[in-house]
Amino acid sequence: MWPAIFGATNLVALAAWAVLLFLPRRPFAMASVLYLGIALLCLVYAVLLVLLVAGMIDSLHDAGAESSVDLSLSGIKALFRSDGAIVLGWTHYLAFDLFVGLWIARDADAKGFPRIAQVPVLLTTFLAGPFGLLIWLAVRERRARASGRWA
Repeated sequence: MWPAIFGATNLVALAAWAVLLFLPRRPFAMASVLYLGIALLCLVYAVLLVLLVAGMIDSLHDAGAESSVDLSLSGIKALFRSDGAIVLGWTHYLAFDLFVGLWIARDADAKGFPRIAQVPVLLTTFLAGPFGLLIWLAVRERRARASGRWA
């Protein structure tokens, strides 16, 4: 079950990233990324979270996780011994990185950045979310300062 869910979430994310990177940014395409990509990943995440926490699938306790929340390094390590927790965490990354990518694309379009300049930032966001976001924040800050406006 977990490999199938993992594969399906990856497929959804890859399809949404492909739309974001390669298709014209028309309203239908952007809505598809938002609702058929991000919202669908969020829905999968929410369902998995409820089922995992309720112990209905892939008991976290069997993986060595304590019943109380342990946010120490060892507690998080124990939590991620569960295939379900790994898929849950990965789905979290996929949804948030895609959301950040969509925001970057919309922001870059609004600021007049050509698509060719956006692609490296979006690919970096796809592969290493926070690093891509950091690059975009630095690029947009420079553009804002150069134009004399902040938005």
